[in-house]
Amino acid sequence: MFPDRRSRTFLDAAVLSRLSAVPFFSRKPMQGSVSGRHPSPHRGSSVEFAEYRKYVQGDDLRRLDWRAYGRSDRFYIKEFEADTNLRCCLVLDTSGSMDFGSKGITKIEYARRLAGALGYLALLQGDAVGLSCVANGIVRNIPPKRNPAHLSTVFDILEQATPQDETELAPVLHELAETIRQRALIVIISDLFVEPELLRGCFQHLRFRKHDVAALHLLDQQELDFNFRRPMRFLDMEGGPAVFAEPNEIAERYHKVLGDYLAQLKQVVLESGVDYHRITIDEDYEKVLMRFLVGRTRVKGAG
Repeated sequence: MFPDRRSRTFLDAAVLSRLSAVPFFSRKPMQGSVSGRHPSPHRGSSVEFAEYRKYVQGDDLRRLDWRAYGRSDRFYIKEFEADTNLRCCLVLDTSGSMDFGSKGITKIEYARRLAGALGYLALLQGDAVGLSCVANGIVRNIPPKRNPAHLSTVFDILEQATPQDETELAPVLHELAETIRQRALIVIISDLFVEPELLRGCFQHLRFRKHDVAALHLLDQQELDFNFRRPMRFLDMEGGPAVFAEPNEIAERYHKVLGDYLAQLKQVVLESGVDYHRITIDEDYEKVLMRFLVGRTRVKGAG
């Protein structure tokens, strides 16, 4: 572990040790200031072949491919992908709905575990990590840096994050698309209570800016099942009015609306090229992160 003297309830050293065996890759070329393990759009001299190009006067003769010359009677230079470091920007939803949880853990507590582990893993492999806490605007924002002291600051902010206010995720993501200047991996950790078509515009904006976008969609199993047995008073955790209802009378419509929303969201993320993961917060977060990391190794440099 990096030197951080405080005990963090959302960090587990054993889990971090096991996860650190899997590299944390970007799916898109990155532009970093130091050498690292992620593909860059610039050509370099790493061991991973990129393409051939015709020789021009002044090129390094050591990079001539004599086999290609023998086949075509023309001189070609081998080009390789330049590896670089990653900028990982964690976007944590801290709106009021993230305070919900039916089985002993809330969405925000689960989100802290995901964000804390990803931040640790990014810095462990020499990458930069930043954090934006968002609700009805950007509540806290620290840009990506690569030093251990900065990671302690990220952990402090995660610890202090308090769910409140309404979700205004769409305009916030558009703002981040404009303010994060260099290519980055944007990891959105949220319950995504936003109209899917609004998210489509956000995802397309982020992708247009050459960012690699991942969305970790947190839901409580109770939100999926809606298996309440008796009349209840339902509270809007983002400040709306409370509603007293008989669950049996609204369950069918609830499941239809939820099903339509999830189907639309699935279509949006597929068409937008987002690395999307739907997660229920009773899942083992280590398994969730392992699935996320392993999935990214299979598509390294794609997208």
